[in-house]
Amino acid sequence: MNPADPNFVDVNAYLDRIGDTGDRTPAPEVLERLHFNHVTRIPFENLDIHLGRPIRLDLASLQSKLVWSRRGGYCFEQNTLFAAVLEELGFHVTRLAGRVRLRTHRATPRTHMFLNVTLKQTTWLADVGFGGEGLFRPIPMVSGPPSHQHDRTFRLLDDEGLWVLQSLMEGVWSDLYGFTLEPQHSIDCEVGNYYTSTHPESPFLRTLTVQSRTPEVRQVLRNRELEVRRGAGATLRTIASDDELLVVLTECFGLRFPPGTRFETPVSTLATDTASARAGGTSAVPGGQ
Repeated sequence: MNPADPNFVDVNAYLDRIGDTGDRTPAPEVLERLHFNHVTRIPFENLDIHLGRPIRLDLASLQSKLVWSRRGGYCFEQNTLFAAVLEELGFHVTRLAGRVRLRTHRATPRTHMFLNVTLKQTTWLADVGFGGEGLFRPIPMVSGPPSHQHDRTFRLLDDEGLWVLQSLMEGVWSDLYGFTLEPQHSIDCEVGNYYTSTHPESPFLRTLTVQSRTPEVRQVLRNRELEVRRGAGATLRTIASDDELLVVLTECFGLRFPPGTRFETPVSTLATDTASARAGGTSAVPGGQ
């Protein structure tokens, strides 16, 4: 395919980015491996919003940012790129949208994008863009059975066409997001992305966040506080300066920015949102996001 084609996907560069050297044949084990490698190597982050940059969803921009510049992104970026790679490899992919329910009881807009992947008449929910509380691996679109994934357990429930992805947290099933199976078109994703990245009430404008996870450790930066979880233990660190933040981004998340880079988060919301995140309030960036 011509690199000048707007639909061009550099699969080799993407696989190098996620450290994947395995078989590329469309199969459940390949989908599972690609999903795991993606979520453990590409961090979830919304830093461009706090640099005053637009969030672009065209494939050239996504590959420039997430692959060649070795950055991260949030759901619209991560799952758009992942879908394009899967389709290039021969998987059948449907884009879906959901309402985040984690840490909130109010109705939220459909601003979480994720995927359905069909393989030989079996459908999988795949989501590489939900942040620290999300799936390590895709799960079959079957209501009820739990999926044990390292230190997390997930399940899907189907309530007459309204699906809910849940996670077992401290012995209680908690909703992550709810959705229907209505396919989303590129314009739907563009509208959701625009709201997420520009609307004054969007949590992504109020909270700077970077998150990474492996089976052994989860790291979550919200504004100027870094939480690191290993097993049942956790440490919380307050970042004292803008220069220290750049060091944390590099050392903890592999994200490199030029010296002097400054991220803007409205001062009036900083303390409120950080406190709300700790308490599980609705001002926190949703969905572990």
